[in-house]
Amino acid sequence: MGLIHVVASENGTIRFPHLGITLEHVAKAFSIGGLEVACYGIVLAVAMVLGLLLVMKVADHTGQKGDDYFDLGMIAIVVSVTCARIYYVAFSWDYYSTHLKEIINIREGGLAIYGGVIGGAVTTALFCKIRKIKFLKTADTAILGLVWGQALGRWGNFFNREAFGGYTDNLFAMQLPVSDVRSGEITAEMWEKVKRIGGTEYIQIHPTFLYESMWNIGVLLILLFLTFRVKRKYDGMVFLNYLLLYGIGRFWIEGLRTDQLLLPRTQIPVSQLLSGILAVTALFFLIINKWRMDHLKSRM
Repeated sequence: MGLIHVVASENGTIRFPHLGITLEHVAKAFSIGGLEVACYGIVLAVAMVLGLLLVMKVADHTGQKGDDYFDLGMIAIVVSVTCARIYYVAFSWDYYSTHLKEIINIREGGLAIYGGVIGGAVTTALFCKIRKIKFLKTADTAILGLVWGQALGRWGNFFNREAFGGYTDNLFAMQLPVSDVRSGEITAEMWEKVKRIGGTEYIQIHPTFLYESMWNIGVLLILLFLTFRVKRKYDGMVFLNYLLLYGIGRFWIEGLRTDQLLLPRTQIPVSQLLSGILAVTALFFLIINKWRMDHLKSRM
């Protein structure tokens, strides 16, 4: 018997019919010597490490101390994961209030990115105060690692068959076996348009993990351009552009998802609302700061 073996899902097949792609035996987890390891967790760990490496590299190229970002990263990762879970549980309290043992179980997902962003921002602010370094300049650099980590980390949702959108027949439509997803995330329209292939029922949905991953890669490229190519900049400019661009993308993508976290006693998706607020606020400050810079230039 091998030391490592795959822990199979009920079906394990993921299809992108219009792209002609069929992936078979896509595992949710694998076992090492009897210890089950979730692919979701592996993807997140890799995303965090690569995000931190990018930040340290950028810090070295911009005359900052890479070691400061390593120290910050080690603290922020722990705090951000914790806050991401707290955020998710808080807005899913109807379920967790009767399943308390499930609160610490993150193997099946259940991390809300905005909880992590809030936790990371607070951690960064406190870290900068203690180390006596500029918060906005630090945020400009650290945000590059965050958005890179977000782009990679979304693939954890792919392995978990979660965080998808409603029915679609567009080019990127993804088909998942009904037996591999949580029934509560399947809408009436999905049930009506279930596809039967080889004796297996599939739902056909928006792969929102893919949309967000690709969007974040685009955001990262723009932020890298601002970091290394734009001369007229100020501390906080890259950070504000992240809030604007990520907020716009997340506002759109969140509207497609079937597992939205809602504000209590409303039908308002909390992450979509927060995305809109952050994008509008960031745009306001970007406009104000540009006006100030243009005004100062005209007086010189």
